[in-house]
Amino acid sequence: MTEPVEPTEPVETTKPVEPVETTKPVEPVETRAPYDPMPHGPAEVGVGPWTGEWPTGEQYDAQLLAEGDRRNVVDRYRYWRLEAIVADLDTRRHDFHVAIENWQHDFNIGTVVRSANAFLAAEVHVVGNRRWNRRGAMVTDRYQHLRHHETCADLRAYLDDLGVPLHGVDNLPGSQRLETWEVPRRVCFLFGQEGPGLSEPAREACEGTFAIAQFGSTRSINASAAAAVAMHTWVVRHADLDGAWRG
Repeated sequence: MTEPVEPTEPVETTKPVEPVETTKPVEPVETRAPYDPMPHGPAEVGVGPWTGEWPTGEQYDAQLLAEGDRRNVVDRYRYWRLEAIVADLDTRRHDFHVAIENWQHDFNIGTVVRSANAFLAAEVHVVGNRRWNRRGAMVTDRYQHLRHHETCADLRAYLDDLGVPLHGVDNLPGSQRLETWEVPRRVCFLFGQEGPGLSEPAREACEGTFAIAQFGSTRSINASAAAAVAMHTWVVRHADLDGAWRG
């Protein structure tokens, strides 16, 4: 006679299979324009299509009125054609020029152009290589007058014909202080390549050199930052501040 067999618990032969995550969560798409100057502001730059009856005037661009204007321009120029904006800027441009040497395709040139547009320089001059990195300009080169010169001597000759003196900005021995200089209304600021600064031919072409006062441990500041300081120094001395605007 045999004992009845007690029922046994079912044997777990395999572990439950965890669901496999085959794809990573999709990151939200960045809707902000890459050139947005106000990263914490509205989700979109600019304005949408014009609502209501369209304005009249040759300055307006029909495509922008229909589709919206997402350019990085002040409100005065919303929906304006590029050529109309340049023409209006030309009526108010300041008397200073800015020039920068370009022997190694300096990445600072684009930022210098953007600052020159903000401070409304008469012209921007690139000395040396004709090609330069426009990324830092954030499209502002379209609204600015740009000139290329093969050498600093060529730049000096061009400025002499205009009656505009050429002054270098670099922290060289013997440079005068930019802060105490009586900056002339008509002037061209020349900046050297990032690193080596003004070349020897550039120094020879300049009527004088001026240094920006520094108080920290670094020997120099970025060339584009120096250019912005110099241009703003001119603005403080000569510009009509009632003509300035924000956004």
